[in-house]
Amino acid sequence: MPSNACQIADSNNTSLNSDSSRFEAKLVPILTIGFISLFIFAALADMSSFTALIQTSFESAANTFGYSWQILMLVNFLIALAIAFSPLGKKVMGTVKKPTIGTFRWLAMIMCTLLAGGGVFWSAAEPIYHFITPPPIFEGVVGSTQQAVDPALGQAFLHWGFLAWAVLGTLATIVLMYAHHEHGVKLRPRALLFPIFGKKLEDHWLGSVIDACSIIAVAAGTIGPIGFLASQLGYSLELLTGLENNVQSQLMILAVVVSIYSISAASGMDKGLQWLSRLNVIGAFGLLLAMLFLGPTKFILTEFGSAFGDYIHHFGELSLANDKPSWNVWWTWFFWGWFIGFAPMMAIFIARISEGRSIRGLVLAVAIGAPIVTNFWFAVLGGTGIFLELQTPGVISGPLNDGGLPAVLLASLSNLPLSGILLPAFLVLTTTFVVTTGDSMAYSIAMVVSGDNEPDSKHRLFWAITMGVVAAVLLLAGNGGLNALQSFIVITAVPVSILIAFTLISGPIAAYRMTCATKQVAV
Repeated sequence: MPSNACQIADSNNTSLNSDSSRFEAKLVPILTIGFISLFIFAALADMSSFTALIQTSFESAANTFGYSWQILMLVNFLIALAIAFSPLGKKVMGTVKKPTIGTFRWLAMIMCTLLAGGGVFWSAAEPIYHFITPPPIFEGVVGSTQQAVDPALGQAFLHWGFLAWAVLGTLATIVLMYAHHEHGVKLRPRALLFPIFGKKLEDHWLGSVIDACSIIAVAAGTIGPIGFLASQLGYSLELLTGLENNVQSQLMILAVVVSIYSISAASGMDKGLQWLSRLNVIGAFGLLLAMLFLGPTKFILTEFGSAFGDYIHHFGELSLANDKPSWNVWWTWFFWGWFIGFAPMMAIFIARISEGRSIRGLVLAVAIGAPIVTNFWFAVLGGTGIFLELQTPGVISGPLNDGGLPAVLLASLSNLPLSGILLPAFLVLTTTFVVTTGDSMAYSIAMVVSGDNEPDSKHRLFWAITMGVVAAVLLLAGNGGLNALQSFIVITAVPVSILIAFTLISGPIAAYRMTCATKQVAV
């Protein structure tokens, strides 16, 4: 073939590849925004039918994949520990020898992003639920008695402990650090498959589908808490100030929350997010000390030690408990679906801020240190409510039955000294936790969609506002909209769980290859 013909052929191929690349780049936002729009339209068109469909799909997904998720979560944790304590754990990830972000700020950003407002409300409410009605695995334990304290806290420790944290930031983060820093692959969910498939998915439509599924899952997991925060704060403010808790007041609260985290998202990771995270950790630590000194200190410390010991002793049994699937659907499988759905985007966020950390340091901080701190937090807030209920039956369970989840925290705090200070302080803390999550997830979504580690402020702002707008629409549609979104989180976890399952293989491969590459350079 003449040389000019070859040049024409090469030119045509380049043009085709360029067109394909441009289409692929647009496919992720098209799929994501299109699906979110379809979800809103369906919710507004016929809420009752839509909710029924979501509910049926939710139960089907949980019953079909729930036990597999239990195995996935446990194996993920064990493999992460094995890598961390092997010689591979010494490997420092990234292109720098020292961390680019200080340890305190690093831990603060990670903890605040995961805990969010749910960690505050669930830490007070979940132990009380299990205390009143012990989980099926604790057969023979009588609810609302001293005998039920350790099982109640132990079950809550499982749901917010080692397995939950490990899936969010260990193997998946290791894979992303390897793919991005060793091979220049963009920080996107599809990169979790890089050690197995190489760069084949970088410009492939399947890679876009993987990214879109992960974005939709984390958007659902973030929008839900944002919307519920507005309704919970509305309920709380009505009790504290008499301000009527209606849609209008909830929308006003939502507008304030979205404005705060949108401004923070627009300012960038090095400013707003780090500042919010430090504020959250300092505030949480101060309130934790206040709860300890003003509450039943001896009871909390004693029961934390006892319950945590039982949790460790029965760790495997609790992790794989499947005695009553109908219970697991609404508890363990729901939480596992939520955390798995968050995992790819959370791992991207952690990878973005963890350059210069060793594999061992990452795993010990995320999968060991953070869960222990979280469990102690649950013991303080949840343990206080249990103690009050033991002393005066009905003082916590009554408000729980009447007002639901938000009522537990309010009832617990109102029975402590200085409740006039503690109540508003915890409401502010809950708000800043949710704000931090909205900020960090908007940043992560913008990273994936733009393919840029430093996404433009317009991209970050767009996703921050979009999540707030969706929450507002679902609030206007009624509680069924937010409840449907909460159930939808578990449905989105199905495809994402398949992606996370690959990290059980790609994680060790990535750790091994990073370590081998370092040795070759040294030689």
